[in-house]
Amino acid sequence: MGNVPTTVKHCLSYEQLIQDYPWLRHWLQEKTITGHEYPEFVKIVEVGPRDGLQNEKEIVPTGVKIQLIDMLSRTGLSVIEATSFVSSKWVPQMADHTDVLRGIQRASHVQYPVLTPNMQGFQDAVAAGATEVAVFGSASETFSKRNINCSIDESMLRFKEVINTAKEQQIPVRGYVSCALGCPHEGHIEPSKVAEVAKRLYDMGCYEISLGDTIGVGTPGSMLKMLQSVMKEVPTKALAVHCHDTYGQALPNILTALQMGVCVVDSAVAGLGGCPYAQGSSGNVSTEDVLYMLHGMGIETGVNLAKVIDAGDFICNALCRKTNSRVAQARGRTP
Repeated sequence: MGNVPTTVKHCLSYEQLIQDYPWLRHWLQEKTITGHEYPEFVKIVEVGPRDGLQNEKEIVPTGVKIQLIDMLSRTGLSVIEATSFVSSKWVPQMADHTDVLRGIQRASHVQYPVLTPNMQGFQDAVAAGATEVAVFGSASETFSKRNINCSIDESMLRFKEVINTAKEQQIPVRGYVSCALGCPHEGHIEPSKVAEVAKRLYDMGCYEISLGDTIGVGTPGSMLKMLQSVMKEVPTKALAVHCHDTYGQALPNILTALQMGVCVVDSAVAGLGGCPYAQGSSGNVSTEDVLYMLHGMGIETGVNLAKVIDAGDFICNALCRKTNSRVAQARGRTP
């Protein structure tokens, strides 16, 4: 170090820094693990029309759903989850799935995936014009049984049939893993279990696996550990995160995922949503808030924030409620 004063040498010494600040070694190790640069582009998967509305107690008119999707189609979003082909007995809010899918004005640049938990749902979706579908698994045995009335292994058999048939028809399939950071019945979920379920879905043929914090209990620490485990089994480029904001941790969790190299984020306009099988679960992270954060970081999304806020205003007015988006609230655009 030449003629650098001794006191400065002391400050610049790595070993001395570690000795003086023991926490620094662990911090530097974490930075090495999560040392990805932020992605230049993040794909937003808008789940408001399906995941956002499925838990509404009052039936949302079909025309309102269609208008919401059409407004979202004009924002620059490339993926909008349109509806769910599930039994109206279990999710009555989605009973109009065929009318919704046939009624929207499809934009050429937008994919409109629909949820199809079994072959009946898949066949109905294809008959209605679906060109992309999604299957919904769980890392929690209890949640799987209460949500789709079967064990994890049984659900995989159902999904395999759907995925194989979709392959034959050249229809892409997205996979969801719920309870990736916690379960309303079992509590903590081991990251290895999430990795196991994610790998099974990926190996079956799902092009993308969305890891869901279904009840919003995750923190950046648990997100880090879960992703580290999953990334040993599934390529990072095939992963997405789906965060609920129950404890106000959704944006920090997404930021952690971005640091890990994930570049696909699920979100819902106006922060709509909540899981019908997870009591106490609040809405999804709002698309507006995710966009504001990403754009502020210089990350491209291709999505027009102002138009998304307009769509959020529309659906909140239709539902007679205040938006859950902090950005929309701050801009004073909602009633």
